[in-house]
Amino acid sequence: MSSLLFRLGSLAARRAWIVILGWVAAFGLALGAFAGFGGELKSSFDIPGTASGAVVDELADKLPDTAGGTGTVVYRTRDGEAFTAEQRSEISALAASAEHLDGVATVVDPFEVAKEQVDQIEELEDGQTRIADGRAQLDEAQEQAAEGRAELERAHQELTEAHRQAVDSGAPAEQVRALEEQEQMVEGQLVELDEQLSALEENRSDLEESAGEADLAETLLGLADGIVVVSEDESTAIVNVAFTDSRLDLSSEVKDATLGHFEGEPVSGTSVDFSAEISQGDPQLFGPAEMIGLGIAGVVLIIVLGSALAAALPLVTALVGVGIGVAASLSFSGMVDMAAVTPVLGVMLGLAVGIDYSLFIVNRHRKQLLAAMPVHESIGVAAGTAGTAVLFAGSTVIVALLALNVTGIQFLGLMGTVGAVCVAIAVLIALTLTPAVLGLIGDRLLGRGTRATVGERHHSEREAKPMGTLRAVLTASISVAVLLTIAVPALSMRLGLPDSSSDPQESTSFQAFDAVDEAFGPGANSPLLVAADVPDGLGDEEVLAVQVDIAETLGGLAGVEAVAPIAAADDNTLLAFQVKPEEGPDSESTAELVEDIRALPALDGDITLGVAGQAAINIDISEAIVDVLPLYLGVVIGLSLLIMIIVFRSLLVPIIATGGFVLSLFATFGLVVALFQFGWGAELIGIHSTGPILSFLPVLLVGILFGLAMDYQLFLASGMREAYAHGAPARTAVTKGLHAGRSVVIAAALIMVAVFGGFIFSEATMVRSIGFGLAFGVLLDAFVVRLLLMPALMHLLGKSVWWLPRWLDRILPDVDIEGSRLRSHPRADGTRSKIRR
Repeated sequence: MSSLLFRLGSLAARRAWIVILGWVAAFGLALGAFAGFGGELKSSFDIPGTASGAVVDELADKLPDTAGGTGTVVYRTRDGEAFTAEQRSEISALAASAEHLDGVATVVDPFEVAKEQVDQIEELEDGQTRIADGRAQLDEAQEQAAEGRAELERAHQELTEAHRQAVDSGAPAEQVRALEEQEQMVEGQLVELDEQLSALEENRSDLEESAGEADLAETLLGLADGIVVVSEDESTAIVNVAFTDSRLDLSSEVKDATLGHFEGEPVSGTSVDFSAEISQGDPQLFGPAEMIGLGIAGVVLIIVLGSALAAALPLVTALVGVGIGVAASLSFSGMVDMAAVTPVLGVMLGLAVGIDYSLFIVNRHRKQLLAAMPVHESIGVAAGTAGTAVLFAGSTVIVALLALNVTGIQFLGLMGTVGAVCVAIAVLIALTLTPAVLGLIGDRLLGRGTRATVGERHHSEREAKPMGTLRAVLTASISVAVLLTIAVPALSMRLGLPDSSSDPQESTSFQAFDAVDEAFGPGANSPLLVAADVPDGLGDEEVLAVQVDIAETLGGLAGVEAVAPIAAADDNTLLAFQVKPEEGPDSESTAELVEDIRALPALDGDITLGVAGQAAINIDISEAIVDVLPLYLGVVIGLSLLIMIIVFRSLLVPIIATGGFVLSLFATFGLVVALFQFGWGAELIGIHSTGPILSFLPVLLVGILFGLAMDYQLFLASGMREAYAHGAPARTAVTKGLHAGRSVVIAAALIMVAVFGGFIFSEATMVRSIGFGLAFGVLLDAFVVRLLLMPALMHLLGKSVWWLPRWLDRILPDVDIEGSRLRSHPRADGTRSKIRR
């Protein structure tokens, strides 16, 4: 491999302009593809096949009006007083006219809803009054009828007795006939009175049926108490906007049109803010904080490479690589659903590894120039030695990123693929464009003063001595203890997706979230959508009773503030409910509520409940990611161990390297939890709200940090392997390799920390947590694990660290990472060169 890369680097240096123009053309093609085929990025996440996804699909089929994306427009009076009649009228007019916007399905006028709620209460109260009056009237009528019937029965008995006596005494026929006629008349009156009583009973039955319905309606109204859109002091109102497309397919044009509609006609004396579903845009790819990070990387490069020209080379080539990788990746955004954070990850990784990989080659070339090696020869040798390490280091990162596809989670796999593309381009640029530019620069890479000292010694070459065993034991023990201590908060990690409470305080999404929380309670920001599946359907007369039964069941669960039925399918086989939790979307109680609803047994034998809504979707995404983490970790570590066994021709080096990574990974998790979940030191970087950890952050950190950790392991251990392969005792080789590589590894790590750290101050919370995790993950792994723990463990293991079974040694390919085949290679003049190590 080293010979192949030697020839590639030499060719690039000799054909510099062809290589440079080739990369310029690639840049142009990538930009053209992006302009021609790029589409919109998605600000929401979803995973097909989840429980909440099944509910959304069912709602889309039977109740499409409830399945589209929704957003809220929040109005507040500036003086905190109740809305005036004029303000109400203007807001209502804006709500009504917004229904004509493209992509908008319905818009709910808050004041109309509030009026309807008041009317419902009044109507219910009037109905209860009418029922009470009706009962009183029925009671009076039945009492009068009963008294009249009793009198008629007495009269009938008297007539019957008189008739009997008249017949017994032989009274005249006229008298008997008169008594019979009177008796029949009374009997007729009794029949009429019985009919009246029967009618009164039917009226009472109807009245009681109405009373039952009224009681059910009153129960539902009571259960729904708390689900309102105008605050109690009437100073805050929510305009709910429902869109025709789902939240994943909601276009920026529709969102921008909605924003423009309500912002374009301000209501005097009020402020208007928008929920994240409407206002959230794509995260900024590169801002002032990222520029500062890049500036810090430039300073480190100048210190290490000794000149501004040499320092500029890794920066320029990294920017070219990022531009090509991100533009090429974004050109596919019109064909696949790509999360808005995906290109940001590509920028992070492309810049960090692009600078580092170019630095490794430039630094090797610079040292060889100082040792009086000819320019083109030195470029080829640097490409063959440092370039080989770059190739295999990049391979571990690419493997780790591409392995995200085995999770089966589309947006994660796409993020990994884009990151892998950017890293692959960084490797190619380091192996071709960097040598090409070095060929054009020539010996000007060295400063004028430095060129005068070529061939002289530039650092002491004192004999390397192995560290003491006691020092190695203490170093290893203290390193492990420190990492385990930092990792303790990770035991309390909660996963989720950030809500708008973590957005910048000046953002409209935070203002809307805060206003709703203050005026309506935290649960108003996290409504759950519950779907009741009724396989056999219901008669229209049964719906109300079943709705009450379901609402009472839901309302009896811990953590529920209010429940309201919102829709029923035409065939009554699906009923939809809105559930307002007591706490916000990121709270543990809301997560437990979702699980409690899903755990409910079937109601009435066959009615099953499902939960959707953003809080439920977040829970499903987090659970799905946790489930695939072991598989992903196994694939990444397995493939990377194989690469390292081939590179180092050792079993123990890859194993202890991986063990050290696990320690630094959990320590990184601990720092992330301490800052973003516990809030320790959050104010130092402007975080004003804490919550669960970004659900897919652990998976990303596993993949990316493992690849980057193996980068530094490769650059340090390859030097140790090189010294051991060339005859140095095992423990001495550890010290030699450490001394030879630590300065450039420290520089490379600081550059990565600077680049990743710049993203910590991004406006997007997701980007901030990713940047923080990567920056401190690299910091811990490079400085604690690679520079302290690994050398100490390798010293303690001694010669056995390089042990490899003979049968395995025979079948493994020899990649020659230490560049043994380049120690004597032909020069252009026919002589053979000795590479100075």
